[in-house]
Amino acid sequence: MSVHVSADAPTPRRPVSIHDLRASKQRGEKFVMLTAYDHSAAALLDELGVPVLLVGDSLGMVVLGYESTVPVTLDEMLHHTRAVARGAPNAVVVGDLPFGTYQDGPSQALASATRLLKEAGATAVKLEGGGPMIEVTAHLVRAGIPVMGHLGLTPQSVHQFGGFKVQGRDVEAADQLVADAVGLADAGAFAIVLECVPTELGARITEAVDVPTIGIGAGPHTDGQVLVWHDLLGLTTGRLPRFVKPYADLRSEIAGAVKAFSSEVADGEYPGPEHRY
Repeated sequence: MSVHVSADAPTPRRPVSIHDLRASKQRGEKFVMLTAYDHSAAALLDELGVPVLLVGDSLGMVVLGYESTVPVTLDEMLHHTRAVARGAPNAVVVGDLPFGTYQDGPSQALASATRLLKEAGATAVKLEGGGPMIEVTAHLVRAGIPVMGHLGLTPQSVHQFGGFKVQGRDVEAADQLVADAVGLADAGAFAIVLECVPTELGARITEAVDVPTIGIGAGPHTDGQVLVWHDLLGLTTGRLPRFVKPYADLRSEIAGAVKAFSSEVADGEYPGPEHRY
C-alpha cells in the first residue's frame, strides 16, 4: 500500500538524534536545549523545532516547590518525563537522574536509567559530576543508554559547594573540570552541560572535547545553550541568576488576563451571549 502526501501537507520532520548534535558541533552550528516539565510545553517546543528537551530535576524547584533539586524522586522524574516524551516525538528527550539514584555506582545507575528509558520514554539520561561518574557513564553507554554529562555547578551538590557558586575559578579546579570533561567524552557521553563556569573555561572545555557542550552560565563559546523554560518566559520570581535572560514577560501577561477575567465575571460581562448555549 502506498502513502500519498498532499502537496499542501507539511513535510514530516525527521526526529533529532544524538548524532545530529555532534554533527552540529562539527559544522560549527549552535543549537538550543530547553527544559520541559509537561505535555503542553513539550508539544509546543517540539512544534517549534527545539532539538533537545531536558526534563530537569529543576522541576523540584520550578514545579514542585522544593528549595533545591535534592528532594526530587525517581518516581517524580518518571511522571514528568512520560508527559514530555508523549508531547515531543521529534526532540531528543533527556531525563535527569535525581540525587541518590546513581551515586552508589554503575549498577544503581543502570537500574535508574533503564526505568527512565523503558517506563518514561526518554531518549537519554543526564547525570552530574566527573570523577567516579566517568565509570558510571561508561557503564551506561555500554548498556546502550545515551548519557549527557553535567559539570561545573552541579545543583545536586549545592550543600557541598556551600551555595550556588561559580565553579572552576582557580587553576587547579579549572584543570580538573577539563580533565573530567575529557573523561566523560572518552566514556561515551554524547554531550556535556557546563553550568556556571568562567567564559574562558567554557571555551577551553569546548575545544578539548569532540562532543557538544551546552552552556548555562558558561559564556558564548559552548556549542549550545540551555535555559529553564520558566526563566525564558519571564515567569520566575525573585532574584535571577546572572546568566538568565527573560525573552518575554508572561507573568505580567497572565496577571492581566486573570484580572480581566475576574473583573468581567464580577461585572456580569462574562459569559456574554457569544459564550452561551
